[in-house]
Amino acid sequence: MLRHRNLPHLLLQAREHLLAGFRPILRQFGVTEQQWRVMRTLNERGPMEPNQLADACLILSPSLTRMLASMEEAGLVLRERSATDQRRQLISLTGHCRGLIAEIEPLIDARYGELEQQVGTEQLRQVYGALDDLLGSFAPLPPGGTTGSES
Repeated sequence: MLRHRNLPHLLLQAREHLLAGFRPILRQFGVTEQQWRVMRTLNERGPMEPNQLADACLILSPSLTRMLASMEEAGLVLRERSATDQRRQLISLTGHCRGLIAEIEPLIDARYGELEQQVGTEQLRQVYGALDDLLGSFAPLPPGGTTGSES
C-alpha cells in the first residue's frame, strides 16, 4: 500500500472542478480551453514564436500547430515571418480576437469572483501561495518538455 495520496490525481480533480465553472463561458463563444490558454497568453505576453507559445501554454507542439491553423482560419491569430529571420514565425492576436477577449474577460472575472465567494478570499490566497511555492521548488521544464497534458 502506498503511503502518499495521489497528488497528481488530486490536482487533476481540482482542475476539473475549477474548469467546470469556466467551460460554459468558453463554449458560449465557441472557444476551447486550449484556445483560451493561447489567447490569454498572447494577450498578456504579446507575440510569441510557436515553440515559446507551446511551452507557455503547456500544449504539445504538434497539437499547437494544428490548433494555430484552425485559429488562423477563424481569424483569431496571425502568423507572420520574423523581420530578422524568415525561418522564424511570430504568432499574434487579430483585432477580432482582441474584441472577443474583451467580451469574454468580464465573464471570466465574474466567475473568479464567484469562486472567491465559494472558497473564501483567504483560502484562495493560500492556494495560490501554496501552488506558487510548489512550482518554485521544481526545476524548470526543459524547452518542449511539456507534461504531455493536452488540456
